[in-house]
Amino acid sequence: MNILQKTIGDVTVLSVMGDITITGTGTTPLADVVRQVLDKGHVHLILDLAHVKYMDSAGLGELVQALTAARNRGGTMRLLNVTRRLNDLLVMTKLLTVFDCFDDEAAARASFDAPAVPV
Repeated sequence: MNILQKTIGDVTVLSVMGDITITGTGTTPLADVVRQVLDKGHVHLILDLAHVKYMDSAGLGELVQALTAARNRGGTMRLLNVTRRLNDLLVMTKLLTVFDCFDDEAAARASFDAPAVPV
């Protein structure tokens, strides 16, 4: 898996290339990259998953870890270009209600400026 990073204004987009699965060493590369970006002060994150064809349960765990890390540091995270297969997986695990998902990068970036909806 490779992760490309670009920053537009105060939003950092992480484009994930490849499958999100457990590595032979048991590391969590996606969650680690998210933590590194957050540690640099970038708190508005978008994960572009357009080039992710497969995600296993460890990959789902990484997404949850990344979201938790963002929230714990006062940040927010959006998912972009969730494939049909990944969407089905998020629906099946009921995680779709946890993540904010977008099909358009501009809309995802604009969502950080939207006022929070009270719960």
